[in-house]
Amino acid sequence: VQLQASGGGSVQAGGSLRLSCAASGLPFNDYIMGWFRQTPGKEREFVAAIIWSGLARHADSVKGRFTISRDSAKNWVYLQMNSLKPEDTAVYYCAAQRGGGLWAPANEYVYWGQGTLVTVSS
Repeated sequence: VQLQASGGGSVQAGGSLRLSCAASGLPFNDYIMGWFRQTPGKEREFVAAIIWSGLARHADSVKGRFTISRDSAKNWVYLQMNSLKPEDTAVYYCAAQRGGGLWAPANEYVYWGQGTLVTVSS
């Protein structure tokens, strides 16, 4: 199984980025896909998750600004990030789990991508 995240970069506050994650080696529609983020010295933080049908959940801190989506035909998951804030600066990881539901914590995700850095300057 491989999850390959991309799309990170540097942007000014108020800007937008779209993260992408290509999944391979797993039955994609059987898995809940999620995005997490982490800054140095802090625990990995839930950002958003989505099931095969498109039903999704977003963290309160990003609700209304970020949108998770998935393309089941291509085995991709995306995170559209708008109105970015400096506090969104982190390494963002895509992850996959099966059976834990949209509220599953990070430790229930079994597959993880390598992370992509997002830096938002004020």
